[in-house]
Amino acid sequence: MLSARHSAKLQVFYPVLLLLLSMLSIQSGASLAKSLFPVIGAPAVTALRLLLGTLILFFIFKPWRLKFTRKSIMPLFLYGLSLGAMNYLFYLALETIPLGIAVALEFTGPLAVAMFSSRRAIDFLWIILVIAGLGLLLPIGDNIHGLDPLGILYALGAGVGWALYIVFGQRAGKGYGAATVSIGSLVAAFIFVPIGMLQSSPDIMFSWSILPVALAIAILSTAFPYTLEMIALTRLPAKTFGTLMSLEPCMGAFIGIIFLHEHLTLIQWIALAFIVLASIGSTATMKNKTKIEEVK
Repeated sequence: MLSARHSAKLQVFYPVLLLLLSMLSIQSGASLAKSLFPVIGAPAVTALRLLLGTLILFFIFKPWRLKFTRKSIMPLFLYGLSLGAMNYLFYLALETIPLGIAVALEFTGPLAVAMFSSRRAIDFLWIILVIAGLGLLLPIGDNIHGLDPLGILYALGAGVGWALYIVFGQRAGKGYGAATVSIGSLVAAFIFVPIGMLQSSPDIMFSWSILPVALAIAILSTAFPYTLEMIALTRLPAKTFGTLMSLEPCMGAFIGIIFLHEHLTLIQWIALAFIVLASIGSTATMKNKTKIEEVK
């Protein structure tokens, strides 16, 4: 009886642990990427992450075995474009604002998709919390808190990219499953790798001193967390998965403090808490039980 009880507990905590490790990996990859910005710039880091991440995903999912139709090409293209824009704008935001704040602002994208798909009265509470959180973060009037306005716009733009990524990902994923990520990553690489190369020196980008760090970023931000998330998704209810994912801004804030020494003000912590509570509340009160596979 005791062993059966322990086995049941392991079945509950195992996917939760995997998801927490996934979030830790993604935010650690983001902090490592930020440390590389002064050397080659955010666009070049984005390019390397997409290039190396695509190679890893191709090795894992082998998308060349899939059959494509004319009807599937446009959704896949839009999915890849939104994936690349999300990563590109997020890294531009990280150049000037703290990691935790950038993640919180970006998180408003998928949160908006979840909230505006419902019309219940309770959802207005989550909208109010998000507005309150943004009101404390955005540089409105005297409410500046030292945050760069352009960095905020980049982070919100990344949130729009994340929202579009979810919408187009649901359409593009029909018939291709998890392999959709590798195809979208290829499209994103075709668009944003040349942009990164134009804004940096290819000799420095592809130097032997940069490539190992870039490979670590691709693994931490792409291959490792995506694999863990897929395993967790098959073992957790959609609400539990979404609620745990809502903790990602806090994870980003703590990683930023530990590795980047980005300490937040009390007002910024309160704003971040409002956005996290809105995300948890929106997930906990959602009615549909569909699972959305989210990738960063």
